[in-house]
Amino acid sequence: MRVLVTGVTGQLGHDCVLELRDRGIEVQGVSSREFPLTDVEAMRRYMAIYRPTCVIHCAAYTAVDRAEDDEAACMAVNAAGSADLARLCREFHAKMVYISTDYVFPGDGTTPYETDAPKGPLNVYGRSKLAGEEAVRSVLKRSFIVRISWVFGINGKNFIRTMLRLGQSHEKLTVVDDQVGSPTYTRDLSVLLADMIQTERYGVYHATNEGFCSWAELAAEVFRQAGMPVEVEPVPSSAYPTRAVRPHNSRMSKKSLTQAGFSLLPRWQDAVGRYLIELGTMKNTK
Repeated sequence: MRVLVTGVTGQLGHDCVLELRDRGIEVQGVSSREFPLTDVEAMRRYMAIYRPTCVIHCAAYTAVDRAEDDEAACMAVNAAGSADLARLCREFHAKMVYISTDYVFPGDGTTPYETDAPKGPLNVYGRSKLAGEEAVRSVLKRSFIVRISWVFGINGKNFIRTMLRLGQSHEKLTVVDDQVGSPTYTRDLSVLLADMIQTERYGVYHATNEGFCSWAELAAEVFRQAGMPVEVEPVPSSAYPTRAVRPHNSRMSKKSLTQAGFSLLPRWQDAVGRYLIELGTMKNTK
């Protein structure tokens, strides 16, 4: 197996490359510099040389608020670029993993969304990722659509890192508590993806760490495990208006993972603890 991982400079792409290398699987990570999603001929030239048998597509336009005023650029990368990549995978006989998002759903109610639940993105980013999903599924039968949410990993900015930074200078923080979902630790997700690509169990999956929480509950758990005496005051989303609307319900069912015989990710509290250790280890080696 020869795997190409897009978005290697991001949190998930970075950890996917590490996990595959640890398993002895041939892998090449690429960034937008050498593999621009808006240039199909450049992508074709790269794939013609490397000849991957699988592409894990982690790269995306992820500036959710900026996308509201930059819809064309967001769609060019997440929708059109992903469609072009899927066609190239078909051309070069490669399977593909398309990383999607909880934002494809409208975020109403409190019930976890099944993979086939009605879609209804609330923002441009969500619409672009849904368009990418639909393109990949229509073009490439040998594809895995994997929806994730609230991502955190060692190679980039994320909510947990922001909380740790703010906690250094604040005794009290206000954090949104009416958006509920599941954090996703890229170390854990990369293990699942490495397992997945070695099968033919194509389809749509939800893959996050187990359990649900609000952003405020996540922040409180981070401070508890980090031993930081920071009080978290829950507030509604209206206290922090953003350019893009966020879903209130990001709960996603993992039934499709279980039915396909894949292992569920560890609980989110456990993932937070291991991530804090990883962050500490990185700091100690610098």
